[in-house]
Amino acid sequence: MSRSNRIDHIRITSHPAPGAKHPFPIRWGAASARERGPVIGTVSRPQDRNVIGTHGGSYSIYRALAVSSGALDPIRRPDLTNTHPAATIGPFSQWFDPQRIISLDPWGHLAAESFATEIAEGVDIRPSIAITRARLDLPELQAAVEAGRLQHDGEVVHKNGGIAVVKIAIDPVWYLPGMAARFATTENNLRRQLFEQTAGMFPELVTRPDLHVFLPPIGGTTAYLFGDVSKLPDHSVKITCRVHDECNGSDVFGSDICTCRPYLIHGIEECARAGQTGGLGIVIYNRKEGRALGEVTKFLVYNARKRQEGGDAATQYFERTECVAGVQDARFQQLMPDVVHWLGLKRIDRFVSMSDMKHDALTGQGIEIVERVPIPDDLVPADAHVEIAAKKAAGYYTIDPEQDPTNPVGRSLEKY
Repeated sequence: MSRSNRIDHIRITSHPAPGAKHPFPIRWGAASARERGPVIGTVSRPQDRNVIGTHGGSYSIYRALAVSSGALDPIRRPDLTNTHPAATIGPFSQWFDPQRIISLDPWGHLAAESFATEIAEGVDIRPSIAITRARLDLPELQAAVEAGRLQHDGEVVHKNGGIAVVKIAIDPVWYLPGMAARFATTENNLRRQLFEQTAGMFPELVTRPDLHVFLPPIGGTTAYLFGDVSKLPDHSVKITCRVHDECNGSDVFGSDICTCRPYLIHGIEECARAGQTGGLGIVIYNRKEGRALGEVTKFLVYNARKRQEGGDAATQYFERTECVAGVQDARFQQLMPDVVHWLGLKRIDRFVSMSDMKHDALTGQGIEIVERVPIPDDLVPADAHVEIAAKKAAGYYTIDPEQDPTNPVGRSLEKY
């Protein structure tokens, strides 16, 4: 098929044939991968597509560049030999509830095995989840071992401070009816807003009401598991969990204007300790840079805060964000519990966060939280005290009563 014919074919399939039945229907919430059906976002075989969008999330644009430069064959399919998961996850009962997991494909890591026959026949089915094993080597963890806060056991924590983990990469897969219900809107309104706010990038949102699954071009989630992953089905195992939203400047480059990297490292240390004492530690890392407003907006806000009369002040912390972005926070944690459901969890014993936004999203989805763990004061960088003070003053940060019993516990939209 020529390039022009392929484009015409894609255009034609943007409207469903009257009365036609799709060869690969998706039944969200089914009890097995085969009953549910594969998620097919191929661009090489348009007749097989059963979703809106394409595989790879935000990286699909780079794939287009590779194709346009001649570096990648546009109809090439991946060879998935030996890419199967390095650890077993699920299935869990939450996978079978079409309202419980709506922002990821619970069967996404099993696509190659579950649909091997179809893949061998040429159907372009790709995993949306990958599970591997790795070791984390961070200087703060080496210091924790040297200081005696972490004990090396040779399995979870090694002598040099390296920590063994199972890490899981998850691309977003949105079930639109469930998304609409979660955000208390209609599927039609959700589709319309997605269509309009992407400047019509995905016409099938409004032309293909028969397609209920969307692969959005956004960043995904990475989960890091500490300890014996086979214990996940055992609900008596103590769970320590840190849910962390991306902050490239702090997490990677060590910027000291916020508590992001210190809180992340604190969470990793707590999770490692849980894993080596018979429990499980879980760090969930979401690509939601700058409260999902983006890094450009974040840096503009930094400038506005630093240059205002009187300098950076807690009283102006959120106002400056809203002046630039129009909203204080665009992360909307309603989707965050899906990863916790995917892991089969019903309780978190130690939640390493003082954010009520995260806490309420989890408990609102039926996940019990037993204890909340704040960042120790001595881990807060000097320049980040404005952030903490602003969140406490605005009621965006739940105050630990053991640290400050005179302050009431407030509402929290605290970033981390």
